[in-house]
Amino acid sequence: MNHARRTVGLLFGGCSAEHDVSRMSAANILRALDPSKYDIVPIGIRRDGRWFLGNSAAADARSLEIPSHAPEVVLLPGSDGDLIAIHGNSETVRLDVVIPVLHGPNGEDGSVQGLLELANVGYVGSGIMGSAACMDKDIAKRLLRDSGLPVVPFLSMTQRTRMDYEAASAILGSSDLFVKPANMGSSVGVSPARSAATFETACDLAFQHDSKILVERSVSGAREIECSILEGAAGELRASPLGEIAPAQSHGFYSYTAKYEDDSGADLRIPADLDAALTDRIRELALEAFRVLGCEGLARVDFFVDPTNQDEIYVNEINTLPGFTAISMYPKLWEAAGLSQRELMDVLIDHALARRSGKRG
Repeated sequence: MNHARRTVGLLFGGCSAEHDVSRMSAANILRALDPSKYDIVPIGIRRDGRWFLGNSAAADARSLEIPSHAPEVVLLPGSDGDLIAIHGNSETVRLDVVIPVLHGPNGEDGSVQGLLELANVGYVGSGIMGSAACMDKDIAKRLLRDSGLPVVPFLSMTQRTRMDYEAASAILGSSDLFVKPANMGSSVGVSPARSAATFETACDLAFQHDSKILVERSVSGAREIECSILEGAAGELRASPLGEIAPAQSHGFYSYTAKYEDDSGADLRIPADLDAALTDRIRELALEAFRVLGCEGLARVDFFVDPTNQDEIYVNEINTLPGFTAISMYPKLWEAAGLSQRELMDVLIDHALARRSGKRG
C-alpha cells in the first residue's frame, strides 16, 4: 500500500484493570512506529474514562504517561477522525487511523470500536462484533464449541446462578478447576481452585472484576502454546510460528505477576518444541478460531496441549488486542518469522486503512 504520511492516534490507558499494561504496550508501539511515515498523536484515557492528549516525546519511557495538565479531547462523531480539544484552545487534529492499544473492558470489547466507527476513522484490529465475541470468554467458547473446535469443559455463573464447589466439580468431571472473570484479560482475577474453600475465594475474586465468571476444568500440567494471526490489507491471513510459555514454578500458572511484574516469571520458548504435524494442526486451529469469531487485523490465539496426550489440544482464548510490551508474545512470534515490530505496525495500519476505504467505497 502507498505510504503517504499518515496521522496516527495512539489510544492507551483506559478504565479497566489492565490500564497499566496498556501504557506499557503503547510505549513499545510508539517506539516501533516509523517517524518518517507517521505523525503520532498519543491519546491517554484516564481511569475515569476522560481522554487527554499524551506526550509523543516519551519514546524512551517504559510506559506512556498522561500529563497532568494535558488538554482534554474528544473524537467527533461523523467527522472523519477529527480530534478536538474541548477547553480553551479548540485546535483540531484529523486522525487518519487509530491504534486502540486498550486491553480489557471499555477498550477490547467493541465499545471503543463502535466509537471509532461513528467517527468514520480507520482503526487497527477487530471490529465491534469480533471484539465483543472474543472479550466474553463464555460467548467465545460457546461459538468455538458449536463450530466443532476443541475447548476445555466449562460453565459460567452469575451471582444469581452461583453454585458450590461440589456441584461445579460434578458438572465438569474434575476436582481441579480454574476460575476467571468472563470479561477480563492479562490473567486478572484468575485463580486455581482445588477445594471448597479455595473455590469460594476464587469466585469472590473473579466476581470483583465481572458480573459473570467462568469455571473451567484444569488440564493438569498443560503446555501453554500461543499463535499470532495477522491479516494483510487484501484480507490474507498468516499464522506465526508457535511459542510456548513455561511459567516459573514459583507462580504455578501464567499469572498477571508472572506476565508483567516478574522478569523471571516465565520462560518464552520460540519456536515451541513440537513436532511438525502438531505445529501445523495448531496453526490451522488458530486460523479457524480467528475466522469463527469474526476477528480482523490481528489476534493471539492461546492453546492448552495435554502433556500426556498431544492429541488433546484445546483452544483456550483469543485475544484481539494482545499485549505489545517488550516481552509480549504477539510481536515476538512475528519477529521469529522475520517481521520486525516496525514492519508489523505497517501491515496493521495498512489493513486498517484498506478496511476503511472498502467501507467508504
